[in-house]
Amino acid sequence: MAENVSQDEGKTLSHLWRNKESRAVIIQIVTLVVILIFIGLILRNISINLKAIGKDFNFDFLFIPAGYDITFQPILDYSPEDNHLWAGVIGIVNTLLVAISGIILATILGFTLGVLRLSSNWLINKMSYVFLEFTRNVPLLLHILFVHAIITHTLPIPKNAISLNDTFFLTNRAIYLPEPIFESGFWLTAVAFFAAIVFIYYFKIWAKKTQDETGQIYPVFWISVAALFGAPIIIFLVSGSPLSWGIPVLKGFNFKGGLAIRPEFIALWLALSYYTATYIAEIVRGGILAISYGQTEAASALGLRKNRVLQLILIPQTLRIIIPPLTSQYLNLTKNSSLAIAIGYMDVVATIGGISLMQTGKEVETMLIVLLTYLFFSLLISAIMNFFNRKIRFKER
Repeated sequence: MAENVSQDEGKTLSHLWRNKESRAVIIQIVTLVVILIFIGLILRNISINLKAIGKDFNFDFLFIPAGYDITFQPILDYSPEDNHLWAGVIGIVNTLLVAISGIILATILGFTLGVLRLSSNWLINKMSYVFLEFTRNVPLLLHILFVHAIITHTLPIPKNAISLNDTFFLTNRAIYLPEPIFESGFWLTAVAFFAAIVFIYYFKIWAKKTQDETGQIYPVFWISVAALFGAPIIIFLVSGSPLSWGIPVLKGFNFKGGLAIRPEFIALWLALSYYTATYIAEIVRGGILAISYGQTEAASALGLRKNRVLQLILIPQTLRIIIPPLTSQYLNLTKNSSLAIAIGYMDVVATIGGISLMQTGKEVETMLIVLLTYLFFSLLISAIMNFFNRKIRFKER
């Protein structure tokens, strides 16, 4: 009886191995187990070596006061008495801030330059070409240092600041802006703003469905603009304008109050944006050229203007082509933000991976935090772009 059971089990295993799909799953499981064992051995070896030199693998240092200053903290408050964990959070927020703002500006510049490269105007076409080639063939670090040097050496000291209506001040230490101070009742304006976004989303769906069914075209853009700005402004005025501004004032050798945008952030943001935009421009240009020119000719024959041809025919089809390479450029921009340490911008590399590392001597732990941070950002960007790619791809019937 036992012999028959063992023979049946042997036949089952043999059948699973001969099956192509099940064999692939088995190989993947075995490979994963081997990789996990290999990683475990590496971590064990690291732990043994750390103990041999008197170091323990732990994250207790995160709760020790950091003792250093962070010059740029526009969203969250921080003081040297806070611990290394909070300093790391500030660094992560600063990294996320420059990545998001850089992606937005790089996308706008990239699409603009990509379209200009296809312009029939010889001067615009060649000027775009020269800018793209020059920027792409110079290392990014040099762009960052160059922009930072321009800001810090051309703008005046705070005492001689360039004033715009005594409200905005340009100096080599920072650009000082009025700081919004939200008062009670402002939440109604915020609710109206998000409600307008929801309305715009469903209105666009309804307008497209109505156009497909009846042919009637609604001014979606202008109605969306009216909803996005009109509703919040009306609610803001009705609720008594619950918003005031903190104006920066020169006291001593520097400005006090207001919102200070440091040169390090501006230089990193601009350099990352226009450098990445040059690659996005070539992606956009290639995507547009991939669309059959016959569609452009057909649209022109129907009387559509060039801007409408670009908006309604070329860009929607181009997006389906350029999303995968565009995702790679967004990932590159986020990872390239680690060069911020060269100009003293306090991102996650400069905080946890820099000063905290040197103060605590926790090389493995701090670098692990930095690596996991960039891994998380990369996976998040990839997930968002893959979701967008699935939404716009052709639906097969």
